[in-house]
Amino acid sequence: MDVQARLMSKYKQVLEWWFFCILTVTIAASVFAFLPSYGSWSCPGDHMFCGASVIWGLIGLHRMFGDLGAYSAVNWFFLVGAIAPLLVCLAHNAFPKQEWIRLINMHILIGATSNMLPAMAVNFTSWILAGFIIGFEIYRYRRDWWKQYNYMLSGVLNSGLAFMVVLLYFFLGLGHVSFF
Repeated sequence: MDVQARLMSKYKQVLEWWFFCILTVTIAASVFAFLPSYGSWSCPGDHMFCGASVIWGLIGLHRMFGDLGAYSAVNWFFLVGAIAPLLVCLAHNAFPKQEWIRLINMHILIGATSNMLPAMAVNFTSWILAGFIIGFEIYRYRRDWWKQYNYMLSGVLNSGLAFMVVLLYFFLGLGHVSFF
């Protein structure tokens, strides 16, 4: 494979990105290689997929989201999703001098909630705070620093998370510490 030098000088962090991808996958693979097959370590996405299959296949839409269903109020959020971008557009037209209003993207805000991991509120507040500091404050006031270190910081945070999973497994899992 021939990679042009001009392309590599333009994208200096490609090698760092590959390094952190390989590092994260290697750590995850080594963790799952040493875990027992039916331990307390599981993937919440698998359980959610199984639950979704039961909801759509066995119970059916009418019993879940119909008039007599337990989640009939969820249908109102389709209307909220349709109206929210219009409210942002109206706010931008009403206050044209406020530049930050045009940066609000309701499609991303609403769609991002479906990709959030099942966690507690303290996890989300730290995620929002770090995202605001890095994505807004540093981008706005230290753009050169952001351009140079943003992808590397992302890789370091991902690798640090994977490394902490390994440490927690060894310190808590092998020490037979139980929280339940």
